[in-house]
Parts: sequence; structure tokens; C-alpha cells
Amino acid sequence: MQLSTLDQNSLDDLDYFYVTTKSGERIPLKNVAHLEYQRGTARISRVNSVRTVTIQGDVDTHLANAAEILADTKTNFLPKLNQKYPDIIFSTEGQERESNKTEKSMLKAFLVGIIGVFVLLSFQFRNYVEPLAVMSAIPLALVGVIWGHYFMELDISMVSLMGLVSLTGVVINDSILLVTFIKHHLRKGEHPEDAAKKASRLRFRAILLTSLTTIMGLLPLLMEKSLQAQVLIPLVTSIVFGMLASTILVLLVVPVLYAILGDLNKIHFSK
Repeated sequence: MQLSTLDQNSLDDLDYFYVTTKSGERIPLKNVAHLEYQRGTARISRVNSVRTVTIQGDVDTHLANAAEILADTKTNFLPKLNQKYPDIIFSTEGQERESNKTEKSMLKAFLVGIIGVFVLLSFQFRNYVEPLAVMSAIPLALVGVIWGHYFMELDISMVSLMGLVSLTGVVINDSILLVTFIKHHLRKGEHPEDAAKKASRLRFRAILLTSLTTIMGLLPLLMEKSLQAQVLIPLVTSIVFGMLASTILVLLVVPVLYAILGDLNKIHFSK
């Protein structure tokens, strides 16, 4: 039994609500029940027929970002709550779930890119050791990415990792240019250590200009203050500072690696 539509405008209408017993007798509701007024649930949300509760809040970026808050919640809060209420099931959805999917996709693309670059360089140098020296520029770029975000006061986000992945095939250009010049001197019969020193000194300007043209082209976007550009700032930061660090370190690290490979007789070339 329920009240008519006209009698549902006020809670006082419950005083006129009657309950019918099995014998057919009509008894006022207030005679068989104690009514209490309190705040109830406005809406019950369910996902796959499971009752759910969604918690929302604003993030104070001066104290922590969303990823740090979620990590702290999973580590310190949820285990205690689950211990107290073992029937509760936790899951992260929305941005957290999409971020995990994007992270796995980028990792797969990064591995494919690394393998592709290694295979191409192996065909070029006809061995499997020298490509590793050339690809050393990739971890060197990570140094610039980390310091770039620190200098720009940015958190390393998913967009930042996209910029790092895009650097995979870009930063090795300087290494290839330097290694090609090293092998040119090796064909002349020079010692690997001398060839590495000479190549680093003679190709310094060409390598620096090759990277600076890309960096200078991205600087206007890096310095942009408009709201629309803020989404791309972490990506550009990764590219600019990653290329800057790799350019400087390549001139030092790659010649050293080639000198070591020469001492180990791992360099092969044809005159």
C-alpha cells in the first residue's frame, strides 16, 4: 500500500497512512512503528550489480599530486580499512585505470622502438656490440628529462613519459653522426682512443648545431603560458632537456665507450 500522489507532498502525511493486517483491520502507521527523521542516501550507485561508493576530492598540488595521494592511500589507508571491513572490495577507476592502460601501451611501444633501432644499427655496423654504444644516448636523455622537470617545477606525468618515448629515435642521431666519424678515422689505421678523441673534437660543432635547431624550435612552446599549452609543457620539457643532456653527454660518453671497445677488440671495420 502506498499514499496517493496528492498525499506525498509532506512527511506529515505519514500520520494518515494506514497498515492493513492479515485480518483486514486498518491500523495507523504511528501505532505500530516509531518514525525517526534522519538523513538518508539520495542515490544508490551500482557497478555490475555491486553497490559502490565514489569518493571525490580536490588535490592541493602544492602538497602532493593525484598519483602520490593514491599511492599513499593504497599503502597506509586501504589495508587498515580492509582489515576492519573484510567484505569491502577496492578498485581504482577513471584516470588511474586509463593511466595504467596508457603506461602499458607506451612501454610496449618503447620496447618495439628500442628493438627496431637495435636491429637497424646491427645491419649498419654488422655486429651487435657497437649498436649498444650508439644507443647509450637513450639513458643519457633520461638524465635531462629528470633535471628538466625539476628545473621547470613539474611532476613527471604520463605526458612526460610520452616525450621520453619519442626521444628514442631522436637522440641517437648525434651518436650515429659521431660514431660514423670515429669509424672513418679507424679505417685510416688510427688507434680507437685517438679516433674517439679526434671525432669528438671535430664533430662538436655539427652535433651541437643538429640538436640546437630542434631545441630552439621548441623553446617558444616551452615558454608558452596560455592554458591550452599547459598540457604539452611536460612533453616539450622531456624533449628539450632530454636532447640537451644527451647532446652534451654523448660527446663524452660515446667516445669513451668506443675507446673501451677498442681495448677489448670489439670494434670491427673494413678498410
